[in-house]
Amino acid sequence: MKISQIEIEQFLLKEFPQSLEKCVIEEVVPKGATMRCIVNNDDLRPGGTISGPTMMMLADFALYVAILGEIGLVGLTVTTNMNINFLRKPSGGKDIRGQCKLMKVGKTLVVGEVWIYSVDSPDPVAHVVGSYSIPPQRDLGPKVS
Repeated sequence: MKISQIEIEQFLLKEFPQSLEKCVIEEVVPKGATMRCIVNNDDLRPGGTISGPTMMMLADFALYVAILGEIGLVGLTVTTNMNINFLRKPSGGKDIRGQCKLMKVGKTLVVGEVWIYSVDSPDPVAHVVGSYSIPPQRDLGPKVS
C-alpha cells in the first residue's frame, strides 16, 4: 500500500467531496479496502430492499479507494467495466458494507472484486467484479501528494 487512508480521505474531500456524503472508508489495506454505505429511504426500492444502483455505487467506490491506496492519488483512474451478481435480499434500511480485494494491478488496468454485506449479516448479498483503467503517465498531469 502506497497511500494511507487519511491521505485518500483528504484527497477525496478536496477533489471529490460528494463521494463521502453516503460512504465511509472503514479500512484501506494492501490491495484492498472496506467501505460502508449509509443507507436511507432514498436507497430503498419497492419491497423495502436496497436498490441495485446503491450497491453498485458502493462497489465502484470501494474499488476506487482500494486502487488509490495501491497506485497513489491518480484521480483520473476510471471504471471500465462492472458486473454484479445479486445473491440474496439485503436487509432493508440497514447499512451495507463492501469488502474489496484487488486481483490484478497492472500498469494500465486494475481488476478487483467486492463482496457486499448487510451490516447485520455474515452472508453476502452481492458480488461485484470490476475493472479500472489507469491513464498513461503522460495524461496524469501533476500528481497530488
